[in-house]
Amino acid sequence: MEINEIKGESNIQLSVSGQVDTVTAPELQSNILTAFQKSKDVVLDLSGVAYMSSAGLRALLIGQKTAQSKGGSMKVTGVQEGVMKVFEMSGFVKVLTIE
Repeated sequence: MEINEIKGESNIQLSVSGQVDTVTAPELQSNILTAFQKSKDVVLDLSGVAYMSSAGLRALLIGQKTAQSKGGSMKVTGVQEGVMKVFEMSGFVKVLTIE
């Protein structure tokens, strides 16, 4: 998995590529939490992610809860079909802001 941080005018974008699984999810979670220390608005570009396990879902949930506690937002963009199916089956389409 690879994560690139791009600072915008009013947010931080994290572009994620590779697989988000039990091994890589802690790194994703750490990057999300670090981004929220720099900005209250974070955008996750998942266009390079073809697979996400439940550990990845947990990292996203922690990010969403962090956004809410800071009065900010976390948007998820570029979700591939396979990952979107995981979001739909797990109910995350109701929890996350997906664009």
